[in-house]
Amino acid sequence: MAIPPLRLATAAAAAAAIVPVSLCLLLALARPGVSAARDVAAHPTAMVLPLFLSHPDASSRATAAASTSSSRRHPNARMSLYDDLVLNGYYTTRLWIGTPPQKFALIVDTGSTITYVPCSTCDQCGRHQDPKFQPELSSTYQPVKCNINCTCDDNRAQCIYETLYAEMSISSGVLGDDMVSFGNLSELAPQRAVFGCENVETGDLFSQHADGIMGLGRGDPSIVDQLVEKGVISDSFSLCYGGMEIGGGAMVLGGIFPPSDMVYAYSDAGRSPYYNIDLKEIHVAGKQLALKPSVFDGKLGTVLDSGTTYAYLPEAAFLAFKEALMKEVQSLKQIRGPDPNYNDICFSGVGSGIFQLTKTFPVVDMVFGNGQKLSLSPENYLFGVMVLPVLFVCYILKHSKVRGAYCLGIFQNGKDPTTLLGGIIVRNTLVMYDREHSKIGFWKTNCSELWERLQQSNAPPPLPSAPDGKGPPEDMPPNLAPRAPADFNIPEIQIGEITFDMSLSVNYSDLKPHITELTEFIAHELALNVSQVHLVSLTAKGNDSIVRWSILPGGKGAYMSNTTAMEIIARLSEHRVQLPNTFGSYQFIEWHVEPPVARTWWQEHYVVVISATIIALVIASLASGGWFVWKRRQQSITAYKPVDSIVPEQELQPL
Repeated sequence: MAIPPLRLATAAAAAAAIVPVSLCLLLALARPGVSAARDVAAHPTAMVLPLFLSHPDASSRATAAASTSSSRRHPNARMSLYDDLVLNGYYTTRLWIGTPPQKFALIVDTGSTITYVPCSTCDQCGRHQDPKFQPELSSTYQPVKCNINCTCDDNRAQCIYETLYAEMSISSGVLGDDMVSFGNLSELAPQRAVFGCENVETGDLFSQHADGIMGLGRGDPSIVDQLVEKGVISDSFSLCYGGMEIGGGAMVLGGIFPPSDMVYAYSDAGRSPYYNIDLKEIHVAGKQLALKPSVFDGKLGTVLDSGTTYAYLPEAAFLAFKEALMKEVQSLKQIRGPDPNYNDICFSGVGSGIFQLTKTFPVVDMVFGNGQKLSLSPENYLFGVMVLPVLFVCYILKHSKVRGAYCLGIFQNGKDPTTLLGGIIVRNTLVMYDREHSKIGFWKTNCSELWERLQQSNAPPPLPSAPDGKGPPEDMPPNLAPRAPADFNIPEIQIGEITFDMSLSVNYSDLKPHITELTEFIAHELALNVSQVHLVSLTAKGNDSIVRWSILPGGKGAYMSNTTAMEIIARLSEHRVQLPNTFGSYQFIEWHVEPPVARTWWQEHYVVVISATIIALVIASLASGGWFVWKRRQQSITAYKPVDSIVPEQELQPL
């Protein structure tokens, strides 16, 4: 059966037609300028993604499909997460589409159902991390033909989709069917799946660095539902977001062996079309807030959404939470937030690092209907204050963290009684969406070490290694991915200099006045000092610019390690260096490494020799000066003469 359309004009029209509706959009329309839409307005990098209604029988069909093979263990797809919740506003994973596979960086979102990437035919798409999908280059691509279950194009030849987001961004295009691969950490073989091939995008979708969206919500278009209906995975998936100042993480499509100390919350698929949990109480520093459990069950209940950055509580719950928290941190100085348009609750003088936060801020507990509780550390409800200096043409190029300053990442949800829990709540927490058993599990862990920690908690055995003992690169799809163009075979030598070329999709004359800002940004993204990054050359190539950079060792070191050089090159090659729209997108062309330049004895010791010479000259000058002063003083002393001594009369000179 063809995938139902994602056709959305207005919230009212969508509700009347019983087609997918964006929860965040409804929240925004109900409270202009407040609630989840504030993620975008207050923090420009935070992307708020929609939550879509599914067809009533979608979940039941998926559950039935999963139960038919519940007697055997299904494979799963282990995948890595990239980016950072606060800095980028989202987390991405890598997905490969087509034969041969084409790679894409997709935002993982439990509130969306459609998975889509920019299509090569899209003239109204922005410049993103990877090239657009080219259906003509895939031997397995098939368009989804027009049928009674989808919205068709004007020629009634192909199914189309269109989706509207809270901040009024739009994505629309056609539906296609092709092979989807999940990377070499995946036990799951490549599968056919329906996805959106985007032809139009506006707003934040146009300007974001990520290529598209990977929808993990409930409903037929969801890639999870498609895989479950095929019977290739169990009806479950998991996300694990990295911690504060770390980012990244991991995800699993399919089931896992849960840790024995995982905390569970009941998730009623019939309560709402979203991933709900039965939150009953909130405790601050061990003290329960004076709230009725029903406060967390208003309207859509308590919704867990990975695509929303922060958390939003109903008015009564937020005011009680704020009051309890302020009592615990009375010794801290309250400061203004990073955005003058909002009255954020921020503090200074905390110190830096997670350890200092845990010593200063209280533990917050969320208690579920079954009595189990999820304990939130400060990184689960605070975010670091960012100074956002406008360097030129109103574009923000650099974030510099204010040391020891943090803001509350939980806000009031206007007058809406819905509780919306975004990604900040589950930092460094493995969240298992066990849809088959109607529950969501939480396990506090270090998400950057998830596989190892799961292995220590009765997890499945690790993936087999390659014959040479080295596992395959995790960001490559099994058996299908082409070999990466840059095989980082850096010789085992001390590195004295790295030079690399990059092509920027910005005109030479526009780029040249701002090369200093670009240098600072490159240094920041590569975690280097600005003094280590040097511009070698800047040339024009059509409408693009070619920039050659030189990276030198930092501090007093004459060389950098092989590992450091590999990390710098990997960041560039994997497009982990994120440029603002001002500089367009970049292509990493080539790189070279050079050993430290051999220096003569004089070059190595000239500073010491010159310093010693100067010191000797100073000492000699002081000594000679002292001798001269002593000599003059001796000459100025008159010799002693007796009183009766005869003094020769001086000859009188004539007048």
